[in-house]
Amino acid sequence: MKITKWFIPMVFISSLLASCTSKTIESPRLEQDFNQGWKFALINEDVSAADYDDSGWRDVKLPHDWSIEFSYDSVNGEGATAYLLGGIGWYRKDFTVDFTANEKVYIYFDGVYNNSETYVNGTKLGFHPYGYSPFYFDITEYIKSGEAINVAVKVDHSAYADSRWYTGSGIYRNVTLIKTNKLSIPVWGTFVTTPEVSNEKALVSVETKVNNDFAESKKVSLTTDILDTKGKVVATKVSELNIEAGKQIITNEMLDLVSPIFWDVENPYLYKVVSTITESGVVVDKYETTLGVRTIKFDASTGFYLNGKNMKIKGVNLHHDGGLVGSAVPKGVWERRLKILKEGGCNALRISHNPASEELLELADEMGFLVQDEFFDEWDYPKDKRLNMWLQKEDSLTKGYTHHFQEWAEKDLKAVMLAHRNHPSIFQWSIGNEIEWTYDGNAKATGFFGNMDWSGNYFWSQPPYGPEEIRANYEKLQSDGYKIGETAQKLANWTREMDVTRPVIANCILPSASFETGYADALDIVGFSYRRVMYDYAKKHYPEKVVMGTENLGQYHEWKAIMERDFVSGTYLWTGVDYMGEANKRWPSKGLNCGLLDFAGFPRGSYYMMKSLWTNDDFVYLTTQTEELSLFTKGENGEVVEKTPGAWEQLLWFWKETNDHWNYSEGQELIVEVISGCPEVELFLNGESLGTKKLADFEDHIYKWAVTFAAGELKAVGKNGNNTAESVLKTAGEPVSIELTVDKTTINADGYDVAHVVAQLVDAEGNPVRSQDAKVKFNITGDYTNLGVDNGSDKNTQNHKTDNLTTFTGRAMIILQSTDNASAITVTAESGSLKSNTVQINSK
Repeated sequence: MKITKWFIPMVFISSLLASCTSKTIESPRLEQDFNQGWKFALINEDVSAADYDDSGWRDVKLPHDWSIEFSYDSVNGEGATAYLLGGIGWYRKDFTVDFTANEKVYIYFDGVYNNSETYVNGTKLGFHPYGYSPFYFDITEYIKSGEAINVAVKVDHSAYADSRWYTGSGIYRNVTLIKTNKLSIPVWGTFVTTPEVSNEKALVSVETKVNNDFAESKKVSLTTDILDTKGKVVATKVSELNIEAGKQIITNEMLDLVSPIFWDVENPYLYKVVSTITESGVVVDKYETTLGVRTIKFDASTGFYLNGKNMKIKGVNLHHDGGLVGSAVPKGVWERRLKILKEGGCNALRISHNPASEELLELADEMGFLVQDEFFDEWDYPKDKRLNMWLQKEDSLTKGYTHHFQEWAEKDLKAVMLAHRNHPSIFQWSIGNEIEWTYDGNAKATGFFGNMDWSGNYFWSQPPYGPEEIRANYEKLQSDGYKIGETAQKLANWTREMDVTRPVIANCILPSASFETGYADALDIVGFSYRRVMYDYAKKHYPEKVVMGTENLGQYHEWKAIMERDFVSGTYLWTGVDYMGEANKRWPSKGLNCGLLDFAGFPRGSYYMMKSLWTNDDFVYLTTQTEELSLFTKGENGEVVEKTPGAWEQLLWFWKETNDHWNYSEGQELIVEVISGCPEVELFLNGESLGTKKLADFEDHIYKWAVTFAAGELKAVGKNGNNTAESVLKTAGEPVSIELTVDKTTINADGYDVAHVVAQLVDAEGNPVRSQDAKVKFNITGDYTNLGVDNGSDKNTQNHKTDNLTTFTGRAMIILQSTDNASAITVTAESGSLKSNTVQINSK
């Protein structure tokens, strides 16, 4: 099929062939890891001079987040950013680089949080306020080949409550040193799309920028090759170019890719585009771009299509912190988390509420996740960082990006798109998150808040006013100042200026107002934030508008509402993993425990609920709870019923508290819950059947039994035709040892790769002890870096940068990172008289 534009009435189509940031293939282009050899100090004075004595400073390797190194501070800290402080820090690095008069040198930052100033040899290169957008500097004129060079970076995060979630502080993403010929493809210099895609052929459009920074014109050849995963050239084109002195030209090479293998969530096949510039037969530059062939389509009646296949978006929201590592998240930490989410049926990520790191997008490309990349959480007006809505008061700690928005929004948005638009995983651009609170008239116009006698729950009720009344109210309530519809249109225009192959979306918390204020008019897709009850309202009043959930609850009722409506493309649940921050006045809680995975990346009940809905896997997840604490009780006929009938339809962020153990008092009345996609489950207590039940009989999708406790073995067996699956809980005795497990026994000795070691208290029979806790100390030998410890609890405010902590549900975890030296790393653990087995990690 031929696609000339991605938009047609009621239908959105994109067929992007996307790419990662360029990688070095061979000289003459150099893209060098620039994370090693830095010095760091928390210091509030000008130390930018090249000859400043930093010998007493601490050595650090980037990425680095200094906030996570602090102790949690309930007095001086703010719950909005996890009770961890910020400050002003400086990074300095001395280095040399050899280059000729025909070459240029750049420093590239994937992310610095925030308000950074960069200096080279004492000269200020520039200021960059936004903590999530990449940026780079040409340093050629400030340095000399082979001579000592100093780079200094000031990071001012003294306003450490400038966000509604934990941000971290410092150069928390990768830094790269880039050296190119003066005749080269610049940073972010390619854009690869596919204007035509079919099973027989993909027409690949490779837009390439070529810079000539010489003082004379140049004649060059540009060779564009497409390589498959085996390195075989499957398409090629050569163009002859004549570039004037000091100019840039943009070429558009069209290549036919025969019988393309598609990138999709099940088989994320990646090609490679290699762009080579030669002058007089000599290679002067090579630039590599990863390529994934796929088509996307959004239809207002039938939902989402990937490569022509109708499917639901089974997504989660992700904040950028990695728990105990803070915001400086190693790729391996993301990889473990994404693997678990993938196994649970997740196929999409919404990066909330800021652009993703390059490494996370690379993983999404490689592992097969669709990605919504989001630009901003604030526009013209600030949010209240502590209270999560419109600003009630601002102080020096909460001064955020909105103060830079007018000057920097276009530059940051376009930089993000230039850096990210070649990733096949990205299929939506989000211009904003829950922006409506901050503009006059949006809330009041809906009829929900402040201007009528209305009672009820906003989450579950239809708008009390119709579209015409909301529009009229909004017009009356408008005041001088910025208008939400105008700003949305401006952002959407900038986005489409850079890329028309993907739709523009936003997460709307007040969609009934957004449809009438011009906000929704700027969008190709309207995302609903906690407003599943609005799906039918939108279909009735705006039938030609594509809608979907973009921030929804990790509960069965959310997915049920989507499955019942073909026109809803899917959702992103809040959240995929617990995140730090947004914990105002909830000490000792340091964050929100509403993720499918907890802070340590361990699955909770909501994960298994979604796995039962999102996959066809035969599995059983068995939990228990006292009848007193359960949401359920034993009814008159012996069947389990809700204490509050129908409550399951309005459960919010947090999964109900249940236990993964069978340790209670004899005769205690318990509620047993089983989550499974199997159509039947039979429950056994000490070998005796307590009955077989059918999933169809449970409207909340959870099997339930009322059971009187007896020590021994509780077993649930799921049945699906000839297939069975089971889950067992055994009454555990006192802990007598510690069982260590590790996710990887071999890691790369590259200074980056990681292994997660989990310690679990066990009894004499080897049963996990989940109803008791103890302080565990890890003992490690070998060449490694200890990234920290955690136990997964939101109330764990123990220091992370240590080798010991108290367990939660009998479990604790430590993350170890390799160094550049190969080593056998051995790990044991102890707790008083309790000892563990030994695990060995080979770093090589």
